[in-house]
Amino acid sequence: MRFHVLTLFPDAFRFIADYSVLGRAIQHGLLSVTATDIRQFATDRHGTADDYQFGGGPGMVMKPEPVFAAVDAARETLPASQRERTPIILTSPQGRTLNQEMVNEFAAAPGLVIICGHYAGVDERIRQGLVTHEVSIGDYVLTGGELAAMVIIDAVSRFVPEVVGSEENVREDSITSGLLQHPLYTRPAEFRGMNTPDVLRSGNHAEIERWRRRQSLERTLRLRPDLLATASLTNSDRVFLAGLGWPGDGP
Repeated sequence: MRFHVLTLFPDAFRFIADYSVLGRAIQHGLLSVTATDIRQFATDRHGTADDYQFGGGPGMVMKPEPVFAAVDAARETLPASQRERTPIILTSPQGRTLNQEMVNEFAAAPGLVIICGHYAGVDERIRQGLVTHEVSIGDYVLTGGELAAMVIIDAVSRFVPEVVGSEENVREDSITSGLLQHPLYTRPAEFRGMNTPDVLRSGNHAEIERWRRRQSLERTLRLRPDLLATASLTNSDRVFLAGLGWPGDGP
């Protein structure tokens, strides 16, 4: 998986190479993360990448020329067969909120080109002529799109084979499975008066799986009931949830 990040602050991405999971994946050739300074593609000797708004208003706007040129250069590094299949993402508070469905879509692509928004925003022609996806990581505003780009890279990288040790771990994670994860325990069995549930030490794997499923359902109902609308539920799940007061479709 190849990530091409176009940014005004490429040094912000240096830490990814040292980050435990992603760093190892990069060293083993499973991922590549290239952060390119948009200013390299400016049309003047000062490397100007922003300008005042037409019509007036507070804040500077990222210029179209260097962004278009930076995207063109990133595309040239891709095999011709992959260029049309590579999403061009703009990090923006106006974008769709990042969710697991979107992460799965991006993970199926050969790579991603991510434009980090900055200042008051980008020239509208970047949206019109370049971007295939606008992505927000939440309903708040950051000082720049670099952190949002890192979130996207991290979330997508987990679905690249061998980046995370076990594919089963990825499939069973919270949200990925469609439900929140069940409670987790490790040694010691008792800690400060808090005990590990007996069922987890029983050795009865069928009962353990039943307990975990029900804990996952209960936690999802309590914390993220909206997920149940699209979760894959069995009749038994629905009966259990109905007993907890879930106003669903029933068994």
